[in-house]
Amino acid sequence: MKKIVAFDFDGTLTSKDSLLAFIRFVFGDAKCWWGFLLFSPLIILMLLRLYSHHRTKERLFGYFFKGMSVEMFNAHCQKFAETHRPILRVGGVKAVEQALADGAEVVIISASIDNWVQPFFPQVKVLGTQVEVADGRLTGRFLTANCFGQEKVNRLLAEYPHRGEYHLTAYGDSEGDKELLAFADESHYKPFRP
Repeated sequence: MKKIVAFDFDGTLTSKDSLLAFIRFVFGDAKCWWGFLLFSPLIILMLLRLYSHHRTKERLFGYFFKGMSVEMFNAHCQKFAETHRPILRVGGVKAVEQALADGAEVVIISASIDNWVQPFFPQVKVLGTQVEVADGRLTGRFLTANCFGQEKVNRLLAEYPHRGEYHLTAYGDSEGDKELLAFADESHYKPFRP
């Protein structure tokens, strides 16, 4: 039977949230913290489950990146992956490498934007939140639903629809991974913590 091994990115393969780290990398501390302060009411409402993850993240993303050329954005994503390798958990990297060596198909399913996740693991498929581009520039909106919670299962099934034909192993660390972990044949919660 085919083997698919699915990993969450933030907190599972990394030791910190990559959205915050990426914004700080591109814009510096001052603009980053000002943006988060500006959106703190929405972030609090999201944490209280009174406002959606998708809309909060999209509005925050749009504040920082709307109007940026996709070429510049992708260049930032590539450089971010090159300079931020230390955020990767050693155990997570080894697990990805082992799964590939064992012949499994490896996929990273993440709420993070796939443009900056993919350069960390160019050898695997990434199903992340995708950004909308028009005329070569980011619109500030998402092309897909935020890849969080049930959306992780939806995206997996869109890519691999014949569920009875593969054994699924999933790795995750947060509330956003619960549905994926429950859907898997074998699941690992917070597996790479020191």
